[in-house]
Amino acid sequence: MSIKESSTNHENKKGLELSCSEIYAVNLISGRWILSICYCLKTGKRRFSELKNSIPNISERMLTMQLKKMEEERLVLKKVYAEVPPRVEYELTEIGRQLIPVLDQLEIWGEDHKKIKKGL
Repeated sequence: MSIKESSTNHENKKGLELSCSEIYAVNLISGRWILSICYCLKTGKRRFSELKNSIPNISERMLTMQLKKMEEERLVLKKVYAEVPPRVEYELTEIGRQLIPVLDQLEIWGEDHKKIKKGL
């Protein structure tokens, strides 16, 4: 859900992002799909169809939108080859690859939290 730029909520969000790098980072990678896409790309380049098949329940439209957003944020590099049919590959940029250890830690933390929540 997007926030109207004229709203107080938008101003509060922007203020927090400017004053707190952690909130800026979390807002940048938040949402249902961005971390999943990063996770799929952490081992290297992938074609659109490979990403689509690797992420359960994501629509082509949503994958396209998220990849475009990630490209705008310079997390992902899109490479189009001059072939027929066109071949397009996506890969993490250098700043995107810096997310890999964060993803690994989130995975560990998530598994630990699931165990605690289940009472193990």
